[in-house]
Amino acid sequence: MPTPRPRPAEATDASPHPYVGMRMTADGRIRQELLANGRYDEARGDRESACTGFYQVSGTRIGYVDDTGFSADGTFDGDVLRHAGYIFHRESGDAHQQAREERQWQTAAQRRAGAHS
Repeated sequence: MPTPRPRPAEATDASPHPYVGMRMTADGRIRQELLANGRYDEARGDRESACTGFYQVSGTRIGYVDDTGFSADGTFDGDVLRHAGYIFHRESGDAHQQAREERQWQTAAQRRAGAHS
């Protein structure tokens, strides 16, 4: 996949890419926003803008280059993004809601199991 390159500020698309928007892990700890101008902003826990940089999408693959020069990639499966060992779901999407409910169920099951030890 080609390395993402900065896009000129004056360049605009008629319509944003369908992957533009906010995605997050099921626990909400990592939040990544893909902006329409080809940049991304990732928050981790209480740290806003922990990682920022450029991204480029080719088909279902995404390539990142952060502002320090580090590069990474990921893949999309509908509204689900797999990146750096994490699974991100579109904020307020069905997949995000389902993942959140599964995590809540697993946490409750772990608490019940711990209470019976």
